[in-house]
Amino acid sequence: MADQHKALLEGNKQFIQNITKVDPDFFSKLSHQQKPEFLWIGCSDSRVPATEITNTSPGSIFVGRNIANVVVNTDLNLLSVVYYAVKVLKVKHIIVCGHYGCGGVKAAMSNESFGFLDNWLLNLKDVYKNHSKELNGLVDEEDRLDRFVELNVIEQAKNLAKISFVQEEWQQGEFPFIHSWVYSLKDGNIKDLECSFNSADAVNSIYGYKAEE
Repeated sequence: MADQHKALLEGNKQFIQNITKVDPDFFSKLSHQQKPEFLWIGCSDSRVPATEITNTSPGSIFVGRNIANVVVNTDLNLLSVVYYAVKVLKVKHIIVCGHYGCGGVKAAMSNESFGFLDNWLLNLKDVYKNHSKELNGLVDEEDRLDRFVELNVIEQAKNLAKISFVQEEWQQGEFPFIHSWVYSLKDGNIKDLECSFNSADAVNSIYGYKAEE
């Protein structure tokens, strides 16, 4: 068991062999530039890797992940990822992708304590509180969890629209577009929640920033 990690190194060798068979210059080209058109904000869950489930190659998607794909204005790590993506890489699309059966969302739906994680889960509990009438009206627990996952994705996408430097980009053009998706672990399908926007109109006007003159 102590050497179990070495399987990853062997997998790396196989990865190199497979990809260079198809494109011998792949790594040479990849090392010279990074120009992804997509920023993916997803859950840290190991079963939801962005490039694999979208059948895209390395270099296609810039990725930020945390428990339950939360966008919160005190998370300097995520804000740094978003800033670099929109200001430097100039990504065209930001995708917030949750997944059905998310453990973080399920934990937030309960009254159990999870130690230090309780502090992070407060962000999710706020989402539940804001949609408690709809969620409490769902008798089946799995249906309630699935809907909570969807509502959380939509709320986190809207939180992106509240970020000042994202709004700065919109004041200069139409990008980035923000999209809300949910991935199913049961069948591999991605559901587009059809909640996409590219302006601060998606949130209450109090969150809007005036353009600098």
